Amino acid sequence: MSTITTEADLALAPSLPPADRAESPVLAVIDMQRVFGDPVSPWKSPRFEEIVGPVRELTEAFSPRAVFTRFIAPAEPWGAWRAYYDEWPFALQPPGSDAWRIVRSLADAAARVGGADGRGGTIDCMTFSKWGPGLAALVGREGRLMLAGVSTDCCVLSTALAAADSGAEVLVVGEACAGVDDESHAKALHVMGLYGPLIRVISLDEALAMAPGPAE
Repeated sequence: MSTITTEADLALAPSLPPADRAESPVLAVIDMQRVFGDPVSPWKSPRFEEIVGPVRELTEAFSPRAVFTRFIAPAEPWGAWRAYYDEWPFALQPPGSDAWRIVRSLADAAARVGGADGRGGTIDCMTFSKWGPGLAALVGREGRLMLAGVSTDCCVLSTALAAADSGAEVLVVGEACAGVDDESHAKALHVMGLYGPLIRVISLDEALAMAPGPAE
């Protein structure tokens, strides 16, 4: 799986054809990485394993219009991020570290998606939100963005709000997301639901019904 690590690289990479609302959404699988799935990681999401199945199902259904994202740490934290990494110094690892890799249970699926470059490339960001020029280019001005992954109350939420502010219709697949705990997951879904019609929380079945057909 090729990896794109900067927005400058993304600007030069081939992208999906411009989307319109008649087409299937772009699926962004948010941060299904070892650092959030490893049982001994301080950032472990308790229900991570439970959403691997739904995420795989979505990834396979949306493969040509799917991309995986990764949260990575900066080489030199800036601003308030310095205090953040003072609390989580273990996370100051380079982009190639095992912690940032897509979990083994999804690595094969991630390698088969269209990705950011047509070859399974990931969108890597040093911020909680994964919305930026790369993801925006895939979604298009009139497109829709579907979200799954972790964590519901952090990177999924941050991405959804930023995308909605930019005018994208955002669809959050609740059954394919996991939070830092059940209460935080439920609260985050509730908050995102308040942003309708910009953001909608949908079921796995509803999401799969939107999968691209052979012609897309």
